[in-house]
Amino acid sequence: MAKKLPEKRWIAETLFDELGFRMTFQVDKVLYELQTEHQHLVLFEQPFFGKMLMLDGATQISKKDEFIYQEMMSHVPLFAHGNARDVLIVGGGDCGIAEEVLKHGPVKRLTQVEIDPKVVEFAKEHFPEFTKPVFADKRFESVIDDGAKYVAKTDRRFDAIIVDSTDPQGPGKVLFSEKFYANCRRCLNKGGVLVTQNGVPFFQQSELTSSIAKFRRLFADASCYIAAIPIYIGGHMAMGFASDNKRLRQLPVKTIAQRYRKAGRFKTMYWTPEVHVASFAQPRFIAEAVAKAGKRAKS
Repeated sequence: MAKKLPEKRWIAETLFDELGFRMTFQVDKVLYELQTEHQHLVLFEQPFFGKMLMLDGATQISKKDEFIYQEMMSHVPLFAHGNARDVLIVGGGDCGIAEEVLKHGPVKRLTQVEIDPKVVEFAKEHFPEFTKPVFADKRFESVIDDGAKYVAKTDRRFDAIIVDSTDPQGPGKVLFSEKFYANCRRCLNKGGVLVTQNGVPFFQQSELTSSIAKFRRLFADASCYIAAIPIYIGGHMAMGFASDNKRLRQLPVKTIAQRYRKAGRFKTMYWTPEVHVASFAQPRFIAEAVAKAGKRAKS
């Protein structure tokens, strides 16, 4: 009698259960799975995307396309600012964004505040391509703390704050509150910039409009820019962008290209000066959502 082959394991992304659908990924091998104090974490090998990380049923990163999210979350705010010397990352325990930020010579100090020490521990083991260069860099400081509490109490001031949060669920929920954004503004130097992960507007429009409305009550300028990241289904992903300097998201390609040359033209796979400028051009349905958020902020 033939032996029955074991069924392949599939892991579902449950982020859009309320919309009535799931994305399910075939698993070649589970590399790490743990219920931490804060969240359920699973890292697995997927046939197409390679290593994938999920937190509480929401995809965070895949080896195949991680460069898009990490480059756009780091290079857009830093090249828009032009001379960011002190940078804060809230979240980002895998250190992928930190690695990109440290490619910028003007950055003298980078502080990463991650709530879950288990995320950092597993990243050191499973994403050494990110963590080794980051932890070897003297400019880098890793802090295990609640990011919301950190920005509420710190005396430090930053030129750029990058919020690499999960979606507004579990420990990431507080990172979408007006109180958190107000504390981020308090921590920014004059002309500083705040960038946030704001989901896929096609499915998560309220997440984007809620954040933009809060930004507009706190900052002189608030909008978003976009990137297409295959692992985050639904088309464009939005990154919230807020500053008191209205010029930061209106710089021409020539200026961004000059700053890139000055930075040494380090290798990128998605970000370019042209993509940087174009990313602020929003499809009409996103532009209308952003405009709607502006009206909400005034009411």
